Amino acid sequence: MGIRNRLKEIRMKEYMLSQKEFAEILGVLPDNYSRIENNKTQLSLERAILIAKKLNKKVEDIFEVE
Repeated sequence: MGIRNRLKEIRMKEYMLSQKEFAEILGVLPDNYSRIENNKTQLSLERAILIAKKLNKKVEDIFEVE
């Protein structure tokens, strides 16, 4: 079981930005954002909440348990 995210879908459909540009909006380094988007790193609950707030979404709209 793991956590999956919809960040790439949100970035491409709603913002139409590169990973680097989207990372800047979220206040995350581009390399870190790439790992988050590709589910290569574990996020803290605090980081997930901050990302959701910056995107004006609920945490469960972005992250889901597989």
